[in-house]
Amino acid sequence: MKHVQAVIIGGGSAGLAAAVTLKQQGIEDVLVLEKDDQAGGILQQCIHNGFGLQTFHEQLSGPAYAERFLKQARDLRVEIRTNAMVTALSPQRQLTYVSGEEGYVDLQADVIILAVGCYERSRGAIRIPGQRPAGIYTAGQAQHYLNLDGYQVGQRVFILGSGDIGLIMARRMKLEGAEVLGVAELMPYSNGLPRNIHQCLEDYGIPLYLSHTVTNLYGRERLQRLELSQVDAHLQPIPGSQQYFDVDTLLLSVGLIPENHLAEHAGVVMHPRTRGPVVDDNYMTSVPGIFACGNGLHVHDLVDYVSLEASLAAQGAARMLQQGLPSGRSVAVQAGSQVSYTVPSSVHPEQAHDTLFFFRIRQPLEKATVRVRCGRQVLYERKKEKLMPSVMEQVLLKKEQLSGLAEELTIEVEEEAS
Repeated sequence: MKHVQAVIIGGGSAGLAAAVTLKQQGIEDVLVLEKDDQAGGILQQCIHNGFGLQTFHEQLSGPAYAERFLKQARDLRVEIRTNAMVTALSPQRQLTYVSGEEGYVDLQADVIILAVGCYERSRGAIRIPGQRPAGIYTAGQAQHYLNLDGYQVGQRVFILGSGDIGLIMARRMKLEGAEVLGVAELMPYSNGLPRNIHQCLEDYGIPLYLSHTVTNLYGRERLQRLELSQVDAHLQPIPGSQQYFDVDTLLLSVGLIPENHLAEHAGVVMHPRTRGPVVDDNYMTSVPGIFACGNGLHVHDLVDYVSLEASLAAQGAARMLQQGLPSGRSVAVQAGSQVSYTVPSSVHPEQAHDTLFFFRIRQPLEKATVRVRCGRQVLYERKKEKLMPSVMEQVLLKKEQLSGLAEELTIEVEEEAS
């Protein structure tokens, strides 16, 4: 069985950033395994700009952003194998991948970084009733068909879900000459970035139906009509609120799910909220030597955060390779009031380092105070305005604040009176 010092599963934005960082940290034996025929992941079909403002301080398209990291990886002589599908992963950091050129290959790694990305919820996952005609796509599928294959998926389009891909595809379809009749969102607020609401819907006069969902589909061979209903506070359709739209295409932007069958196969503990691995301040999972980052860990709103988090995971993996596994006790990080989850979920006070915490809030808040507590001691406090569940929040705690912690950390958000 071949031995590799560091294996990264996934060659998208997270995998490439992790590979570059490992090399920069002095780890020479780095292998990236990518299942598709080219590295770059979903970025290759995202031809719009808006990527890279934080990482490269300029606006780039998705392919241009990927190319920046690919160039860095080539310059650092990172080995990237494409068309290499990982089929098995064990807690002992043994994996099997298969490719047309090599067949089945078994590897033993000192560290493994999971940069596996996520997948879209389909119609079946959300159980839209009605007939089963053609013309129903996930927003990502439609993006691939249009941007990479040059195939126009429809002329009269409706979009369910106000996630960023759905919003961007509303604009894209409009620019390609399609009529976009509207975007419906189950929640009373949008799940996309505010800038995409403005640039993709409002600038093009595309209506947004909040607290609405599709309740029926009609069409024999091709979609012909859909039924849209308003929902109540319990997200149930309100009788008598139905509207009907004559359409030939429905795009679904109804959520992303981390792709974690390999992590589950290896016995990694999963977070019930994010559906990704539970990780510590080194981004190591519950299985020693297996790390996780990017959209396979939790779904991000910006690719720049994916790359940043992957770099942090690679730094954690490099620390293990150079210094061994972290020793001493770990302290839990809890999601407090108004906080949905935190990443990481624990820290090591005896081996503390500056740590960036990512978290999301549960509901939109106009004014609030973000606070980090250790017991009754407040380590961090900051007032913020216009917090949204769709926007990732961050808190940076310094090494000095984390060293010697005696109690668990709690990240909480307190709403302020208007």
